[in-house]
Amino acid sequence: MSLFLWGVVPYLALIAVIGGTIWRFKYDKFGWTTRSSELYESRLLRIGSPLFHYGILLVIVGHAIGLVIPESWTHAIGISEDMYHWVAAVGGIIAAIAALVGVAILIYRRRTTGPVFAATTNNDKLMYVMLVAAMIAGTYITVVGMIDPHGPGVNYRETVAPWFRSIFVLQPDIHAMDAAPLRFHVHVLLGMLLFILVPFTRLVHMFTAPLHYFFRPYIVYRSRDRVAPGTRRGTTPQSRAWVPVGTEDRDS
Repeated sequence: MSLFLWGVVPYLALIAVIGGTIWRFKYDKFGWTTRSSELYESRLLRIGSPLFHYGILLVIVGHAIGLVIPESWTHAIGISEDMYHWVAAVGGIIAAIAALVGVAILIYRRRTTGPVFAATTNNDKLMYVMLVAAMIAGTYITVVGMIDPHGPGVNYRETVAPWFRSIFVLQPDIHAMDAAPLRFHVHVLLGMLLFILVPFTRLVHMFTAPLHYFFRPYIVYRSRDRVAPGTRRGTTPQSRAWVPVGTEDRDS
């Protein structure tokens, strides 16, 4: 079972994410959307959406740092394990609270706003269940780590992180993952199941975030041109050859 969970399932998840994303892009480009419901309700959306997105973005960054950067690297630059743990725990709990509050508002909005609820598919419901379950499991791990920072299995950089990195060199360290506590097993399994769903749900939009907005040039607004004789206000002078039939100025 350990071989299947920590040596096979991760590669099945990667195949599903990569293959499913390619399939979705090739055969469902028009469905590659969040199916925005802002027209139906915007007040709760303006609160819940930023909280969730900024919170989950910080969660992802925290996971990436903790799983990718080896413990020896942070020790080499003078960051002790206690310092790393408390920075990660405090930052993680803030990000988790923001993301959980945000997704709670979004779910409440989806359930109580008629048109939004009517547009909710079974696919969406499954996605929300898996997303919230993975977030709650991760928050529980963070809280346990803060309560007992030196408890057994708290330092995931000795178990989960080596296993995670070993997947990408095609030598999964199953024993390292086996040594992690049950709460980490649950969280990792929920995370992998959630990633499998990504290409087939509205979550696929994370792969096309409009990052180019940060680098595009400013939009230039020009002042209104002076009105020339024989032209309407707010338009530029043009040849009468291009005036549509029946719209000539009667006063001209």
